[in-house]
Amino acid sequence: MSFHEIRFPASLSFGSVGGPERRTEIVTLTNGFEERNTPWAHSRRRYDAGLGLRSLDDVETLIAFFEARQGQLYGFRWKDWGDFKSSKPSQENTPLDQLIAVGDELTAVFPLIKQYASGGSVYVRPIRKPVFGTVQVSVSGDPVQEGIDWTVDLTTGQITFVEPPPIAAEIRAGFEFDVPVRFDTDRIQTSVASFRAGDVPNVPILEVRI
Repeated sequence: MSFHEIRFPASLSFGSVGGPERRTEIVTLTNGFEERNTPWAHSRRRYDAGLGLRSLDDVETLIAFFEARQGQLYGFRWKDWGDFKSSKPSQENTPLDQLIAVGDELTAVFPLIKQYASGGSVYVRPIRKPVFGTVQVSVSGDPVQEGIDWTVDLTTGQITFVEPPPIAAEIRAGFEFDVPVRFDTDRIQTSVASFRAGDVPNVPILEVRI
């Protein structure tokens, strides 16, 4: 997949609107009951970047970014200000935030994940685009050092240990992350007059699977 490891300007994504989308197939039976199913194991996020624009300079920055990505052709990183870290938004990340795996003394590579729990149900979201310098890891509650005990692939979100963690050891991680996205249009329309009057262009952004 064509992807540029560059983040959409965070100052422009701040103030945008968006969030997760699910796809549910619903069949109503003759007795009135429903059967519900989904072809998607994971949600997909949509955003509108136009709502983050505040000045004509912002419009110019957006157009430059759009042109460099060649519209929908190349994906890029997006900071979702409502959901960009392993901890709660009001808290600092720690190496204990998310349980990502349990050691078996054989496996040395583990993908980063974030768990969303509510009412006894848990959704496990793969994290593919961690942010440089934010990843922290612990094994059995003890922090371990990046570059000595483990490394992280910032393009895939995989943690690789120098030595496989021991059996039953809890492997936890804290991190910030971006969402892999692309523009969901090949056209951006702007108007200086309307923008100054308070209107903003529609700039749809769509999460991509990687």
